Amino acid sequence: MQIKKSEFETSSAKVSQCPETDLPEFAFIGRSNVGKSSLLNMIMQRKGLAKTAATPGKTRLINHFKVNDELYFVDLPGYGYAKVAKTERAAFMKMIYSYFEKRENMLNAFVLVDSRHEAQKSDIEFMNWLGQHGIPFSVVMTKIDKLSSSDLNKSKLTYQKKMKENWDTLPPFFYTSSSNRHGRDELLTYIDYCLGLQKEG
Repeated sequence: MQIKKSEFETSSAKVSQCPETDLPEFAFIGRSNVGKSSLLNMIMQRKGLAKTAATPGKTRLINHFKVNDELYFVDLPGYGYAKVAKTERAAFMKMIYSYFEKRENMLNAFVLVDSRHEAQKSDIEFMNWLGQHGIPFSVVMTKIDKLSSSDLNKSKLTYQKKMKENWDTLPPFFYTSSSNRHGRDELLTYIDYCLGLQKEG
């Protein structure tokens, strides 16, 4: 897949405000400060299109980006940020769950995790929820440029071992760096694959 055009379309405070469309959507979600906006900008090759921030927890809306006039990338609020009030965190999660339950045109959720850290409880719980609700997802390990090759391999094996405690078959894994564009082609190829499955179905 080649991205020839990408543009911000809208931000929504509620799922009911999201665009009324049949176009396929690919959601990007993860713990706060995992690098969602940077990854989206890297994939779309549009620096600054998705707003990045030094302070975690800045994405508080559902942000839709139209790609090639034929699909959407959706930037969802981060979860697991302790400094946000419990009531606010609960509202974020309600919004996130509602999105995945109601957006039938969502083809795949890319769950971003920081490659430098061990599997976080909130990540595992969220992926378990996706699995229990039959929602297709993939795991995207970010910031791999921050690790040596040996540490990255260790991180991969440790994370997958943790997931195998709950999963018989693991979802697809991708390894990315927004700094050097590592993993971009693999993600776009997988998006193409998902679009092909939709057309076949």
